[in-house]
Amino acid sequence: MYAIIKTGGKQYRVQQGDEFRVEKLDAKVGDKVVFDQVVAVGGDKLVAGTPFVDGYAVEAEVLEQGKADKVIIYKYKAKKDYRRKNGHRQPYTLVKITGIGAGAPKAKAEKAPKAEKPAKKEEAAAAPKVSASMKKEELLAVAEELGIKVAAKATKADIIAAIEAK
Repeated sequence: MYAIIKTGGKQYRVQQGDEFRVEKLDAKVGDKVVFDQVVAVGGDKLVAGTPFVDGYAVEAEVLEQGKADKVIIYKYKAKKDYRRKNGHRQPYTLVKITGIGAGAPKAKAEKAPKAEKPAKKEEAAAAPKVSASMKKEELLAVAEELGIKVAAKATKADIIAAIEAK
């Protein structure tokens, strides 16, 4: 039995026991990872997904986190005295497939709890937007509207600080 999985923007044909490198995953050595983006499953009969096969997942174990061999990038322009040399080592994760099939646990993306936001209408009415690009007269008008006393000789920065402090 084999499966075609998608991870890191690439697709891989895998079987149980295969070891291969994928784009770096956020997992430690020895952790179990689940690839739930299964494009197709083959064996006795091919099951293709649209775009993914429902109910199928591939389970793997992380064997190693590492960097690939260095690739040298050399740029050169003839007769222009232009030469640039650069190197790059792509990070990877070595995984070993431990299970393929239906009923494999599906990985669920954890959503961060949403922080309570104050009502936007009340906030907009309570504190008008001020910025340094506004004219000094506009800033003085906003300060007066909010009941903040600011000297007429105050700088724009002082007026903005007084408004934001309220």
